[in-house]
Formats: sequence, C-alpha cells, structure tokens
Amino acid sequence: MDHLSQLGLGPIELERGSTSYKIWKAVKIKRIRVPDVLCVTTGIRVESRAKTKLAISMSHSQADAERGWDYGLKDDDFVALVECSKAGADPIDWKAADMVQYLKIADLRSAYTADRVIAERAKGAEEGFEMRLTWPAAIASAAGQLTEIGQERIRFKRSEDARTISLARNKKGIALDPLLAEGVSFLAGRILAGVTPVYLEIPGDNPVGADFYIEQLSSASLADRYTAAKALSHIETEETPTALLARLNDDAEHIYVQMEVAAYLARHGLPEGDAFIRSAIQSNYLEQRLEAVIILSEIDNEESTSLLRETLADTEQNPEIRAGAAWSLGELSRACTIDDLVSVFHDVPDVIRIEAARALAKITREDVAPVLAAYAAAENATRPGIAWALSRLDQITLGDVLANTHRESIDARQWTAFLIGSVGQDRIIGNIEQLKADDPEVYFAATLLWKIMSSWVFNLKEFG
Repeated sequence: MDHLSQLGLGPIELERGSTSYKIWKAVKIKRIRVPDVLCVTTGIRVESRAKTKLAISMSHSQADAERGWDYGLKDDDFVALVECSKAGADPIDWKAADMVQYLKIADLRSAYTADRVIAERAKGAEEGFEMRLTWPAAIASAAGQLTEIGQERIRFKRSEDARTISLARNKKGIALDPLLAEGVSFLAGRILAGVTPVYLEIPGDNPVGADFYIEQLSSASLADRYTAAKALSHIETEETPTALLARLNDDAEHIYVQMEVAAYLARHGLPEGDAFIRSAIQSNYLEQRLEAVIILSEIDNEESTSLLRETLADTEQNPEIRAGAAWSLGELSRACTIDDLVSVFHDVPDVIRIEAARALAKITREDVAPVLAAYAAAENATRPGIAWALSRLDQITLGDVLANTHRESIDARQWTAFLIGSVGQDRIIGNIEQLKADDPEVYFAATLLWKIMSSWVFNLKEFG
C-alpha cells in the first residue's frame, strides 16, 4: 500500500480486512472474490502475496472453478510479491522487505497456457485437493550486480563480498528467460530470470475518473459493481449519489454491493445509507450483521457511533455481533464511548469483554485522561478490563496511576499492582520509591510481578 501510494496510484483496500490483522473466526463472512487492493486513479487491481520464501506460486483447484488460481482476476490486474521475515515473538511481528515485485495476470496466464508452470501434488482431501502452481524463477539470494547471462546459467557478483554466484536457467525442464541486462545492480530477492516479466512499478499513465466507475455500476460482473461502489467513495462528483442510490434501491443487487453504497451515503449524511445499515444489523444472517458493524468502523460520524453503541448494549443481539460493535468503536476511538465499553465488563460473554478491552486500549492511546477517570470510578467487575487497557500504554506515570486508585478498596489496590507490574519498571516514569513509601503492599506485589516476569522460568513449558 505504501509503495502504490508513492507511485501516486491512490490505493485503497478493496477486499475488506486486507490491511488489518483482525480475523473473525466464529462468524464466517463469505465476501465477494476480488483482489486485495484497488488503485483508484487507474482502476488497476492488485492481489498481494506475502512470502516467507520468495516464489511465484499460488494454490489452484481443478475441481472448483472458484478456487482456481486466477478466479476473479482480469488480464490487467497484477500480483504483488512481498518477501516478509519474522521480527518478533507475536503473531503480528513481521517485517516486509523494501522491494515489491509485480506480475501481470495476462503474463501469468500466458505462461500457464504454454505449460511453463510446475504443478505440485494436491495438499489433501480436506483442502479440496488443491495443488500448488509455481512459475519457475531464478531469484537472487543477496544484493549484487548481474555479470553474465549464459545459455545454461546466469551469474552475479554479490555486493557484500564480491563473490560470484551462479544460478541455473532451467527448472525441471523449463527454460528461464533473463529479466535483467548485464551490468544491472539489484536488491536481495530480485527475480533475475523466469517465465514471465516482473515489474518494480505498476503503470499509472492511463488514469480513470468517476465516469469509468459509474459505468461499472451497471456491469454484469458482480466484482466490477463492488469495485465501483468502493472506488466512488473516494471520488466526489454531482452524479455519484444518484448513481449509487440506483444500486441501493435495486432489490436484485448483491447485499455487499448495497452495503458499500450505503456506507458512501451514510458517510455523506444521506439518511438512506444509515437506514440500510441499521436494517442490515437486524438481518437474519449473522455474516451480514457482522459486515454491517465492521463497515460502521469506517464511518466516523455521530450516527455511526450511536448505532454501534446501541448494538453493543443490545442484549438480544448475537454476542459475536456485539463483539464486532466493540471492535468498531475501538477503530473509531471516541472518548464518548468509554462508558459503553466499560459497561460490558459486567456479566457478559468473554468474546464481548475481550473486544471491549481491546477497544478501550486503542482509546487510551489517543486520550488517557478519561480512561484514568473511569479507572478511578470503576467497580470490582469493570476494573480488570480498564487496568488491562491502561497497561498497554507505552508510557504512563506512576503518579497518574496512584492518583486514580481507590485506596480504600483492596480490589483496586490489587489491580493497581497488576497494572504497574504489567507496565514494567523501566516504563514507569518517576521515582519508584514513591510507591514504596505510599503503599508498601502494592509496591511488594508489583516488584514481585517484575521479578517473576523477568525470570528465565516465566515462559518455561513442559511437553509430554
């Protein structure tokens, strides 16, 4: 997304959730099959493929057309290859390489049709007998300069030690075409030879405007109509609302196209949008309800916030949908919703409380003062969630924590000990001796936590 922005292509998330770490497991949303990203300025769509080991490979089903490697992709679409490496212990600790390499779908299809693809055996019956297709390539393991293109091999000089590295121009009987000229320097991970061209940029010399997307609203292709509805949220013209309203009022239109239209209308203060989203939250289908509350996280206005608060408080609503409403309130990060989030720390399903706590942590990063005030006024049932949210803050002063602790409550002092212990001694600003003098018991509990959490036995596990 950053690279496409630098190219001036106006990228937006096309498949909802592509740019988020959040995965909804209990309610499965079967969304429209579209690429991950749309370049609004050109209409080009990009499917992003992150790889721990760089390769031009995709899963493919011969039994199910909708699970084919190129289902829903147009010739003018691109696949973006991004090499990623683990950068920490947490599931979201990944670092992307600086270079993005793009492949055009038309080129990939040509190589596939010409049998210049390696097909590996199916994974298994539980995965729909999908196979792995690989477009063979010679990939540089390090930065360097291409020095020789031979009939059988290509060679490059590695930058770090000037050593010559040799790569074969044939993979399982498939000849590889050189993609760079001799003398060209490159970064690690660069595809030097293959069966399809590789680009470091996507063309931006053929811009499109609102008329292009308005015309697509009438396309027979569901993916085209969905793409158009998404794009028009980022293009302002006098004709846009009228064109979108026609889609919203078409009973034969797909519900997810209608939701994107409704999002645009709601974002622009048109009541038809709010009314449609409100009705979707009461749908008979949980996936439509969840999609509606997720969409509300993208509409930062009073009506959207109000509807999410209502949904969170609705005890007749499905717990997963209420959890989705809590998550969306966290995305909006409005301090006025703190009481709503804290209120569900009472006797409700854990899935709601967990998302409410995470949402509160997001608000805390924006404005800690009202969350500290909520902590000071908290009941025993709500204090754990607020303490956890505060503990996620990068910096918090010891004075702030102590000033907002109810000293007469044992429970409050215990959760203050948890909060201080979780934050860590090196992250508490001020003199820790102040705590020892003010409340020796909390000091003892917090320092005990520090000792345990810093010990080598803290994460020790035994198996078998």
